[in-house]
Amino acid sequence: MSGFRFWITAIWILLVVIFDAAFSNYSEDQCSWRGSGLSQQQGSVEQISLHCSEGSLDWLYPKGALRLTLSPRLPSVAVGPGGSSSGLITACVKPSEQFHGAQLYLERDGVLELLIGDRLESSPPPRVRCFSRLPGERVALFLQATPHQDISRRIASFHYELRGDWAARLSLDSTTINSEDACRPCNNTEILMAVCTSDFVVRGNIRSVEEDENLRAAVIKVSATRVFRQKYTLFTGNSRLSRKGEIRTLLQCGVKPGPGSFLFTGRVHFGEAWLGCAPRYKDFLQAYTVAKAAQQIPCELPVD
Repeated sequence: MSGFRFWITAIWILLVVIFDAAFSNYSEDQCSWRGSGLSQQQGSVEQISLHCSEGSLDWLYPKGALRLTLSPRLPSVAVGPGGSSSGLITACVKPSEQFHGAQLYLERDGVLELLIGDRLESSPPPRVRCFSRLPGERVALFLQATPHQDISRRIASFHYELRGDWAARLSLDSTTINSEDACRPCNNTEILMAVCTSDFVVRGNIRSVEEDENLRAAVIKVSATRVFRQKYTLFTGNSRLSRKGEIRTLLQCGVKPGPGSFLFTGRVHFGEAWLGCAPRYKDFLQAYTVAKAAQQIPCELPVD
């Protein structure tokens, strides 16, 4: 019997070693990292560096600590109201609903600021947290494992996004954006640039506007009559003229349902569409026609 127990123990240890080795390194594209704390010493800090504007981290059985630096190759700048070219970089972190076993801090100039705490089973899902940094400013994310007798169900995982544009500051937790700037209508220059740089460009009507208390955002229900471009599948339907989708924006902007056709543009934030410029279609068409005649359009759109 003792020999049988020896082999069972040996097999279990071998499986742990194989499992730990399989998940101890980040992916080859250096956008995401998946690893285990089983082989990590208590009190040790593992250094991780990722180089994409979007990705994820999955830390199984947290133990010790992780220090994550993000050095992305940022996408082209999007345009919207309140936009600027100051070089400000905004990062947002969306924890999984099952985030357990660690606390996430922002490390800025050696000072730690708690972003996400270790949640209890009965706690509501953690919210998206965002922060901004200037070019050259040294910041990092620091994950500290919290002590638990049973770590078998502890997984600290989150997705991250980094943007060098105004739209990233329309995140669910950001307090850095001025709502007056975010809600003012785009001028003609901003509209024409948004058509070229946005993740989605859609002509449509507002069916309804709902309030999402969990997201603290207004959800605009849109019937799309024409999808000029969508980076992700946001507007779907059985025919070209009956596509439907949702676009989110700040509650403070006070969007109301009403008649008329609009041109909706914006960015995708953690798989959800967020509003950028949204002029009435006739106003966009007039601005586009004038700019095209003057050969001042940054890109062409197959308008009606």
